[in-house]
Amino acid sequence: MPVRKNIVITGASSGLGEGMARRFAARGHDLALCARRRDRLDALAAELTTRHPGIRVVVRELDVNDHDRVFTVFEELSTELGSLDRVIVNAGLGKGQPVGTGHFTANLQTVRTNFVAGLAQCEAAVAHFRERGAGHLVVVSSFSALRGLPRNLTSYAASKAGISALADGIRADLLDTPIRVTTLLPGYIESEMTGRASGRKPLLAGAESGARALVKAIEREPARAYVPSWPWTPLSVLMRVLPMRLLRRFS
Repeated sequence: MPVRKNIVITGASSGLGEGMARRFAARGHDLALCARRRDRLDALAAELTTRHPGIRVVVRELDVNDHDRVFTVFEELSTELGSLDRVIVNAGLGKGQPVGTGHFTANLQTVRTNFVAGLAQCEAAVAHFRERGAGHLVVVSSFSALRGLPRNLTSYAASKAGISALADGIRADLLDTPIRVTTLLPGYIESEMTGRASGRKPLLAGAESGARALVKAIEREPARAYVPSWPWTPLSVLMRVLPMRLLRRFS
């Protein structure tokens, strides 16, 4: 397995991104952390370099919906670190509302952030990998990408299905190259996003155990991984065949 020393994580100021940054730092990786909240990135970078003085952590304030800036920032980071070995497309939004209930703006923001901005990040990362002839693209999708889902999850699930399909297409295009592409489909992992969501989540994994499972999966570099593997891998089979009426009840 190639050594992926320099890792970019978008959406790194909280939630899954922050958790992955801590785990990768503990493994000795140099990190480039991107998010809108610069103050939180600076605090995280200070924490990580204090705990792990042998690593390097650089930060960039980045709104992934500013597509031109995505390309600029990735280019800056490749120059500053010398190369980008792994890019984790993690920045996302879970702001959806039921379609047709007067919340088009919220649904549009979700789709733009999760899919269109995800495309921008993939374009910038893969362009760099093609030039280098190596790299690892990691796309953080969601278990909800497996089916169309009702209520507040409709636009979110559609956006995650889109980014999953995008990652599959990129992987197919790069199949005979040294560039690897991994799609992560997390189940319920404790984060700011799940904290804001309504309803019971009996399968919710803790933030620390969830981040550990994500990093473990990423380091294996599979084509696709459900995280945590239990119970989400077996549930993925059920998810594809569950009648819509039952699916609606548990969504």
